Amino acid sequence: MSTPAYSPGLEGIVAGETAICTVEGGLSYRGYAVGDLAEHCSFDEVAHLLLHGELPNAAQLKAFQTRVAAARRLPPPLKDLLAALPKWTVPLDALRTAVSALGHFDQDAADNSRDANLRKAERLLAQIPVVIADYYRVVKGLPEVQARQDLSHAANFLYMLRGGEATPQEVKALDVSLILYAEHEFNASTFAARVIVSTLSDLHSGITGAIGALKGPLHGGANEKVMDILQAAGAPEHAETWTRSALFRKERIMGFGHRVYKTGDVRAGILKAYARAAAEAAGETKWEDTADAIERVMAAEKNMFPNLDWPAGRLYHAMKLEIPLFTPIFAMSRVAGWSAHVIEQLDKNRLIRPRALYAGPAARAVTPLAHRA
Repeated sequence: MSTPAYSPGLEGIVAGETAICTVEGGLSYRGYAVGDLAEHCSFDEVAHLLLHGELPNAAQLKAFQTRVAAARRLPPPLKDLLAALPKWTVPLDALRTAVSALGHFDQDAADNSRDANLRKAERLLAQIPVVIADYYRVVKGLPEVQARQDLSHAANFLYMLRGGEATPQEVKALDVSLILYAEHEFNASTFAARVIVSTLSDLHSGITGAIGALKGPLHGGANEKVMDILQAAGAPEHAETWTRSALFRKERIMGFGHRVYKTGDVRAGILKAYARAAAEAAGETKWEDTADAIERVMAAEKNMFPNLDWPAGRLYHAMKLEIPLFTPIFAMSRVAGWSAHVIEQLDKNRLIRPRALYAGPAARAVTPLAHRA
């Protein structure tokens, strides 16, 4: 029997077909370049595109927003559970638990039809920001803020988190970041979700598994490391020396490089302008200047370029969002893409079951217990 092809980490291996997203020739969602979507659309429109296959017209968008806004609520027992979690529980872990629990309260939980999964996906899209905001305020000892049905996805999240409306500039910046984070082909968390539902499991299980995959610093958790790097590098005038020293010590600098993009992540270039604008609005451009210096060294010394996490971490910091919220915000966006992939997988399902290349001992006989040394 011939040896199966092997690529560590499945790098370069085509594991399935998708009509949702491609990174070939630049990132696009269902045929639309992500840059055009970020410039001309809201996240609400992009979420509709991912879940329903097309950008909505005005009537379709209003109906979609109305359905999502109506689902911005949590069952009281889940609120009690969030309040009962140990206060050291990180927000992404609380979110993972909450999504799993929400499956118990969803009347469509056991229905894997396309229509039922679309309903569940829209509800999760609405519920995840509520979980993040509610848990944040519980931990801080702040009173709960009720969701508003008249606000967009991004605007409502900032309102619930802070207890007051954000500026239009902040809403736009967060909205663009959500568009850029919404989907990315067969990344680790998306592939995890597809593997789970390929067994004919349910959407909530798939999304719960995806959040577990997102937690790792080699995937979604990277955006939480950005400020650590910038603070370690210090002021802009010290950043180049620090970066060269870190590279000499073979330290990994999070936020740079990508398994797919070798010449730069288009999403990082788009969000960089918003990170700079947010820093200027906050009156603190030091970290943007430090980031620029690090970027120059990484390009010159390693031919490595920023990925989306690099400007996202800086943007959220400039917006005064706390670091443990960064990856949950990623999940708040990516649930649209995850759900689209779950639905697509189940539309034309085949159990995902790859082979392994055995690297253990050669065949050998069992020695009876009494004769083993």
